[in-house]
Amino acid sequence: MDAIAVIDFGSQYAHLIANRLRRLGVYSEILLPESPLSDFRKFKGIILSGGPQSVYESGAPTIDKKVFELEVPVLGLCYGHHIIAHLLGGKVESGNTKEYGLARLNVLKKIGIFEGIKDHSQVWMSHGDTVTKPPPGFISIGKTEDCEFAALAYSSKKIFSTQFHVEVAHTTEGLKMLDNFINICKAKRSWNMKMFLEGKMKEVKKMLGDRKVFLLVSGGVDSTVAYALLTKALGTERVYGLFVDTGFLRKNEAGKICKTFAQVGIKNFHMVCAADKFIKALKGITNPEEKRHIIGDMFLRIQAEETRKLKLNPADWVLGQGTIYPDTIESAGTKHSDKIKTHHNRVPEILELMKKGRIVEPLAELYKDEVREVGADLGLPDEVVWKHPFPGPGLAVRILCTKKESLPAEYSDVSEAISKHLAPHGLFGRILPIQSVGVQGDCRTYRNPLVIWGKNYDFEHLENISTALTNRFAAINRVCLLLSPKEIENVRAIPSTLTSARIKKLQELDDITMKFVTQNKLEREVWQFPSVLLPVSVNGSALESVVLRPICSDEAMTAHFYKMNSTLLKKLTAKLHKKSGAVLYDITNKPPGTIEWE
Repeated sequence: MDAIAVIDFGSQYAHLIANRLRRLGVYSEILLPESPLSDFRKFKGIILSGGPQSVYESGAPTIDKKVFELEVPVLGLCYGHHIIAHLLGGKVESGNTKEYGLARLNVLKKIGIFEGIKDHSQVWMSHGDTVTKPPPGFISIGKTEDCEFAALAYSSKKIFSTQFHVEVAHTTEGLKMLDNFINICKAKRSWNMKMFLEGKMKEVKKMLGDRKVFLLVSGGVDSTVAYALLTKALGTERVYGLFVDTGFLRKNEAGKICKTFAQVGIKNFHMVCAADKFIKALKGITNPEEKRHIIGDMFLRIQAEETRKLKLNPADWVLGQGTIYPDTIESAGTKHSDKIKTHHNRVPEILELMKKGRIVEPLAELYKDEVREVGADLGLPDEVVWKHPFPGPGLAVRILCTKKESLPAEYSDVSEAISKHLAPHGLFGRILPIQSVGVQGDCRTYRNPLVIWGKNYDFEHLENISTALTNRFAAINRVCLLLSPKEIENVRAIPSTLTSARIKKLQELDDITMKFVTQNKLEREVWQFPSVLLPVSVNGSALESVVLRPICSDEAMTAHFYKMNSTLLKKLTAKLHKKSGAVLYDITNKPPGTIEWE
């Protein structure tokens, strides 16, 4: 079978490149740049991924220059674009302007991967470095306002590179560019998801032998599809499910999940209520990474307790999980990747079990859109396959905690500079005295959100402002629009940790939002709709604030905020304002903001 190699330099999107190639019918494999040259010879083409480092730094990952002498087409993306320039005689430097998010591509020459591409289109950037001098033999075939060499080509050697990410959905012509590369490689298109499903079932049977699977099920798409796949491969009696109610679920969610399990034929499982244990373990914790580690560890402890109660022989059972690829890559799951946030199914204890062959994860190579396709192929109903994603740690990572009350004094200069930037747009801004997790240039950030308000509420215009602000000011990684009240006179953080009262408060706010989504038939328009509780008092209110974070995505690696109809947004705001001190709307794309705030 013809295949294209994806060389993983630690990009958040390395496997997404492979995903896109498979979507276009070509099998792909992930290799490390340290792989011997002989490993590359069997491929029809080679794609060099992005990565979090700078090519000119000591110890940065690199690749054998002889790769470019194999007479195999090569495509470099972001870091791969830099590697090509760096190794072949060009120059890469730190850019004067960092680009995170949307940019407009101007095509200069319609050759190679740009064959048949529109003159102007939207692309997705995530970089701090830039090529300032192309290598000998290369010509510029595309640029953006802030990037002179956004795309390079050496046509006779079939080497191409782009500063932007062609693999993400938000690069509107990206699939066409990859399609062109496949044509350049002359690779046969003979791969599909049915082949994956058949191959995965054979793989699971071979891996497990006579052993059985004890699966942690959450009621979400991933674990339900994993349960269905394992059951089809092994039979009902060899798969047992444990549903843990952490206390961080949506309002009345536990009962709904058990009902759904019954409807889809999942009967070999039981539920354990462990809310008190999770709350006790998280008492006094404010750091988001600590939260995630503690939650992941508690899942394992409860699983071990239930295993003992059921008298399951460890030699006969392995632990099953519905892990998908974004969980792995964001947890620094590959050699050169940066940790964005630790997912509960990637804590150290889980990694140790994986080394011992005690974990089975049938969906670990897939993205959400592929998981949905597998679920449909397995016969699961739409209400399961298209259910909104919900994080394993649940509302625990949607309730921010803090020990501080105000911003450090050094932020005053940044605030003043931001105000000057906003003034021409008729907008005002205030940096919030809390922090949230983001992803910029394939690296984790933990920075402050900015809230803006004023007369201009056009989302298209605000999106451009949000992107410009996060690119220009390193102190912030998110921008939110103030919906209620009309302006901020003063703001302070409320020192808070995770408590039962705060969980109940967010459950109420989240329930209002999710019912609103259902009533207005927005389930397919909005891919995920987190509500985030902020320990922030606005204008002296005794109530905490809430952030609405509706996003659109296919695979969770990139996302753009949902631009809700203004009439609907006013109605939802009115409902939420009764129960919160301020209502904010997150207008940050991914990157630079992750989907979840923690």
